[in-house]
Amino acid sequence: MSTEDQRAPRSLAAALRARDDASLAALLRARPDLITPVPTDLTQLATRAGTRASVVRALERLDRFALQTAEALAVAGDPATYPELLGLMAGDTRDPVVADALPGALAALREQALVWGDESCLRLVRTARELLAPSAQHPSPTGLGPSVREATAGMSPGRIQELVATAGLPSTHDSVSAVGALTTLFTHRKKMTALLASAPADSVDILKRLMWGPPYGQVTADPAARLRWLLDRGLLLPTAPGTVVLPREVALHLREGRAHRTAEPVPPAVEAAATHPPQVVDSTAAGQAYTSLATVEELLKDWHEGGPAVLRAGGLSVRDLKRTAVALDVSEPMAAFWVELAYAAGLLASDGEADERYAATPEYDDWLERPPADRWAQLAQAWLAATRTSGVVGGRDLKERALSALGPGLDRSAAPEVRHRVLTLLAGLPEGAAPDQEAVLARLRWERPLRGPQGRQSPQGQGHQSAQGPQGSQGSQGDDDLRSRLARWTLMEAELLGVTGRGALSAHGRALLGARSATRPAAAVTADARTGQAGPTGPGDKLPAPHRATAAGYPAASLTASLSPPEQAVATAAAARVLAPLLPEPLDHVLLQADLTAVAPGPLRRPLADVLSVLADVESKGGATVYRFTPGSVRRALDAGRSASDLHAFLTEHSRTPVPQPLAYLIDDVARRHGHLRVGAASAYVRCDDDALLNEILADKRAAPLRLRRLAPTVLATQADPATLLDGLRAMGFAPAAESAEGDVLISRAHAHRTPPRTAPEPVPDGPPVPDTTLLTAAIRAIRAGDLAATTPRKPTEDAAPLAPGQLPRTSSAETLATVQAAVLTGEALWIGYVNAEGTASQRVIAPVRVEGGFVTAYDHTADEVRTYPLHRITGVAELADD
Repeated sequence: MSTEDQRAPRSLAAALRARDDASLAALLRARPDLITPVPTDLTQLATRAGTRASVVRALERLDRFALQTAEALAVAGDPATYPELLGLMAGDTRDPVVADALPGALAALREQALVWGDESCLRLVRTARELLAPSAQHPSPTGLGPSVREATAGMSPGRIQELVATAGLPSTHDSVSAVGALTTLFTHRKKMTALLASAPADSVDILKRLMWGPPYGQVTADPAARLRWLLDRGLLLPTAPGTVVLPREVALHLREGRAHRTAEPVPPAVEAAATHPPQVVDSTAAGQAYTSLATVEELLKDWHEGGPAVLRAGGLSVRDLKRTAVALDVSEPMAAFWVELAYAAGLLASDGEADERYAATPEYDDWLERPPADRWAQLAQAWLAATRTSGVVGGRDLKERALSALGPGLDRSAAPEVRHRVLTLLAGLPEGAAPDQEAVLARLRWERPLRGPQGRQSPQGQGHQSAQGPQGSQGSQGDDDLRSRLARWTLMEAELLGVTGRGALSAHGRALLGARSATRPAAAVTADARTGQAGPTGPGDKLPAPHRATAAGYPAASLTASLSPPEQAVATAAAARVLAPLLPEPLDHVLLQADLTAVAPGPLRRPLADVLSVLADVESKGGATVYRFTPGSVRRALDAGRSASDLHAFLTEHSRTPVPQPLAYLIDDVARRHGHLRVGAASAYVRCDDDALLNEILADKRAAPLRLRRLAPTVLATQADPATLLDGLRAMGFAPAAESAEGDVLISRAHAHRTPPRTAPEPVPDGPPVPDTTLLTAAIRAIRAGDLAATTPRKPTEDAAPLAPGQLPRTSSAETLATVQAAVLTGEALWIGYVNAEGTASQRVIAPVRVEGGFVTAYDHTADEVRTYPLHRITGVAELADD
């Protein structure tokens, strides 16, 4: 055996054992499910990496070219050589672009433990091969069928010899050698070309129709001559009555050696569809950011005294969502977005009372006191990390239940990843450049081809076709998959929120992604063909050799591009600093006009805006807000405890124009009549010093439903409650005031309903979280320690049977004590089995230092520290081999 063969790993566990700590950390970071819980040793890690669930998850996170490489290995020999793989990917012409990209794809598969072995012995993990290899039930995504050996497995020896003879090959003494001869013929380019040159043209046409898949076809009991010619020479092989298949070797010859119709080593470029000046983009985004703050405030102000009721199943009713949309003057999908955004930011929740309703949280009051840029940053950060997706509102879940805003079932774990990825692609464009939406969707489909609704592309979607010709073509991945919809929603929501302006990423949007995206020049931002992630390029990015096992620039898991919580907090603060100078300064004045309106030429400071919202009604919004003064709005201000003189002084102080005479007359007229009538509880009564006014009320037909009767010249009474009486008199054009039992005027102010303290909803992660550096370091150390204990050679004993891998040594208490005491004197290391207080068994390599009081103190090689072990918890000991 050669030295190279001795060094080649014989299993995935051996390949993992040869890795350094950095490579193991990259594996555990790319596949975090492998570390939950921490494996006891590398053998268990390799076993877990080969389980079906873990392999499926790893395959789903491959980009299209890496997946094509894995699919090619699934139809190659086991093991395969690098030249064989290169031929399947680049074809006989050896496409240089594919050849240059293949080492990186192979390194990525190695890093994720989907492939192991050197370039002379490449092995795809067994589970991945079972998932991707062709079979009758699940044809390969490559469109290739079974090999000649697989297709002839159930064929009679006589029939195989007939195929060999008809193909012009000498007869053999057994079926195995006959199948080998056919395989050699079909894989020999010159001989196969000569054989097909002698075939009827119609027969070759049938082969060409089947060569890209599906490879199966239907034939009749009496096939035509063109089919008979192919069947007699094994170019089509029967798999079942009436069904034939194109052998893999024949298809590869027709394809000129390519496993795929089109290899896609380079991701689709995301180019600019339009370019705007960066200043225009930033100002547009900043304006929309301020509008988003105003929209959230308006939403929660509308729910100030308690919002809509919570449905029994949770969420908003369709009617309440429509009412909210009308109040915000937006469409229902947009209303659902703003409601969900406020909920994700912790500003909105249910109050938890018996008559459960939605209301603002105490966090909303704190949020209002912060600077506008900080308030926007909180909304943007909540949106970026939220898994709740408003776009699915109005749809149905798997049980055909309607999905409602604020209700259950809206979490989509892929949403944060897609949002980060879309914004990162936008950050890769020059400043001010807006991408084409379809180009962004094509890029995302290249990066995650298995995340669509069809899953694999799609073995299950391939079926049989007539050997006379295809009945249809393979379906391509649809544009309506979840990731595409999430991407479309991301582009729309980013524009609504002000992260983008005119479709281009703003300066504060770049800062929100992290300092790296926000500071480096746009010309230096490229989408690396292997990572699919924006990053600087340089000589070190290229992987020069196919056997290189490191793929530092190619972890598929890096496509999430998300920041850790501390990093995201820094990025959010940076985004607020960038946005702050772009936001308009709040104004402390309005422009009063003679038509009983006031124009706010920009955002108003909070005290002015709060008072004006009580004194006047909002008539129109936009760059300038128009307020209209009405008798009802003035009465509302008087009911809130302000006098006419207070209102005159307020308007004089905050208006850049003189107070118009009609407005002054309106305030004085309403104030003169306000409180002239007093309503109290009798059930209710009306009193007034002017008995003529009371006579007028009694004579009015509109007062009949109130059933008023005179108790005294200045007092009327009714059975209606005070609120109904107040509303009735106001509807008749009067301005009554409510009074207390002591006769004082009651001041009516809006009651601010708040929920108890609530935390924002936690995002639902897409699988196990990516471990941090501290956890990775501890896990790798524990795995190495367990592997050392499991693989350390032990001295054989005469009377003890050999132990199975992972089995703990078993010795009596006396033998354990004697062996440990002897090791203290000689200084030798021992292999022990140990069970801790929780009942967890482990293997350890220790060097005993002393034994006393039923405890052994020893240097633990697996933990790299001195520890003390109770002797009664040691299951057994064994001496280590001399080497």
